[in-house]
Amino acid sequence: MAVNAVRDDETLASVSKKTTLLRLFRYLLDYKKQIAVVLLIMLCTVVITLLNPLIISRAIDVHIKNGDMKSLLQLGLFAAILNILLVILIQVRMYMMAKMSNQVLLTIRQELYTHIQTLSFQFFDSRPTGKILARIIGDVNSLKNVLSNSVTTLIPDFITICAVVVIMVILDWHLALAAMASLPLMIVGVTLIQRLSHIRWQIHRKKGSNLNAFIHEDMSGIRIIQSFTAEEETAKTFDVLLEEHRKSFVNAVVLADGFGPVVDFCWGLGTLALYFAGVRLSGADIVPIGTLLAFGSYISMFWRPVMNLSNFYNQLVTNIAGAERIFEILDTKPDITDADEVHALPEVQGAVRFDHVSFAYDEDTPVLRDVSFQVKPGETIALVGPTGAGKTTIVNLISRFYDIQEGNIYIDEHNLRDISIESLREQMGVMTQDNFLFSGTVKDNIRYGKLNATDEEIIEAAKAVNAHDFIMKLENGYDTVLKERGAGLSIGQRQLLAFARTMVSMPKILILDEATSSIDTHTEILVQQGIEALLKGRTSFVIAHRLSTIQKADRIFVIDNGGIMEQGSAAELLAKKGLYYELYMSQFKNIE
Repeated sequence: MAVNAVRDDETLASVSKKTTLLRLFRYLLDYKKQIAVVLLIMLCTVVITLLNPLIISRAIDVHIKNGDMKSLLQLGLFAAILNILLVILIQVRMYMMAKMSNQVLLTIRQELYTHIQTLSFQFFDSRPTGKILARIIGDVNSLKNVLSNSVTTLIPDFITICAVVVIMVILDWHLALAAMASLPLMIVGVTLIQRLSHIRWQIHRKKGSNLNAFIHEDMSGIRIIQSFTAEEETAKTFDVLLEEHRKSFVNAVVLADGFGPVVDFCWGLGTLALYFAGVRLSGADIVPIGTLLAFGSYISMFWRPVMNLSNFYNQLVTNIAGAERIFEILDTKPDITDADEVHALPEVQGAVRFDHVSFAYDEDTPVLRDVSFQVKPGETIALVGPTGAGKTTIVNLISRFYDIQEGNIYIDEHNLRDISIESLREQMGVMTQDNFLFSGTVKDNIRYGKLNATDEEIIEAAKAVNAHDFIMKLENGYDTVLKERGAGLSIGQRQLLAFARTMVSMPKILILDEATSSIDTHTEILVQQGIEALLKGRTSFVIAHRLSTIQKADRIFVIDNGGIMEQGSAAELLAKKGLYYELYMSQFKNIE
């Protein structure tokens, strides 16, 4: 089983972490008022936290020393009230930040999903669905703690560190220097770790994306896997991807876990230096005992925020790769976009004209070369030819799913580049080989072709393609809930529902790309009857390998070698005994 597509690591453009973070934090600017309240609450909690050691110092050096028990009890009651208030404020802060961060995640996910829907087929052609899902779900979820802690940890802990330093210097600058002596060592250690850790977390994200893509592909193709008894081979591939994911995680965690020990070591050195200096100075009666105990509390208040900040930084390094991957997609520009001066396409008659059109999916693979043709309103054009000749490409260009490199395409003499994409596709109905059905009712699936369709229009469309009878035999008729991809229905039934979905839109131009390939002969006859009635007066392009289905087409284009090799009615082409004749006879012999 080929899995190279899901195992290839994605390449991200190099963007500085500062740029990514600033862009991420801009989402919080929509909540300025809430953040202001949170900051005010955090300021109160910081003040209360900083007051506690001073209360202890005063209790020991003043009230206990002087035996003033009344004042000591009053001070204790004041401290109790302050700390009860502290607990309440912390809970309120946590609730508000959790609510804000989840709302920001919702905004990012909606923005990402909406943007992905605007991207062209070329984007999806080059990326497995699983990797796209990994961005929308996993990468967005990874930002939750970063967004929440950026306000609840980064700001208050930074304020606490600054305030503690000022208080310690005011109380005794000798002890302050001793307590912070190991800070430079910590900065050097953390900086070295984060540089290597960020690279390893990026690799881990890529391996996770590969694993997610493989699982999605594997589950989608489970029928094929079981049909060809390929379970063992896919299991081996899964094991390889799983092992790569595990190793990348271990490699990243080994470094990331180094943040804590480095800070702990420096914290221990600072505490040792503080008490060494404190013992010497207290022995000389320079530092009161209460002040030394207060310093013991303040050094914890200094190093604990440093530890929190290092953990936050570690979390940042871990998850910043997710933000980079999200913004990489948001920065991907759609290949197919409206020009600045486009206008809406008015209701059309259905004339289509290709004027010296050339197209290639990439520079090395030209598909169409200098193709020109004109289709009158209401004509039915059948496209035939070998696989890969460019039949589907032609109809995709009419729908402007891709942009041409040379030439022009016109509908009713409106150049496709001059009209909005939405107004173009509103007047087109496209049915492909992929009869994809969504989870929901039968009625909802048909209405997808025209969102404001009435129940009567839905039933009429179903009757036109002979789907009504089998729908009415379902458990709840049109209100029957379908499972994912229409599981439980036959291939032919799914095809008929997809056909009804296309028909309900009443398009001016209809494209049927192998639309009857999965329907049995009896059902196909019924569908053809519906098509003839429904397509009267509509321009249609029909791609079909079974040539027996296109005998009534007004014209048949034989596509090969990047162009239209032959065109005419079925009878005319058979009489020429050219390429179409050879295709027809080869199918006829196979049937015989």
